[in-house]
Amino acid sequence: MNTLVAVAIAPVGLGDELAKDVAEVVKVIKESDLPSRTTSMFTEIEGPWDQVMDLVKRATFVLAEKGIRTEVVLKADIRPGYENTIDGKLDRLNKYL
Repeated sequence: MNTLVAVAIAPVGLGDELAKDVAEVVKVIKESDLPSRTTSMFTEIEGPWDQVMDLVKRATFVLAEKGIRTEVVLKADIRPGYENTIDGKLDRLNKYL
């Protein structure tokens, strides 16, 4: 089942600058075979449900396995019969802008 998630995985309680820790999380996502896109607030990942959720878990555990308290915010769009929604949703929106 095709799934598009927007996920934010971040360390909690480590100070003001979190980019180095967040980069470790994003690296795991980017090294996967699943399409993804990172913005200033979220990373979008698209693929089959089980693969996406496994990737979210692996990315989360990058920090958690170091003993770092980790916050995960996740929004999922499950749309049967559709693929490439990571770009398709924006393409359809931009037609009207």
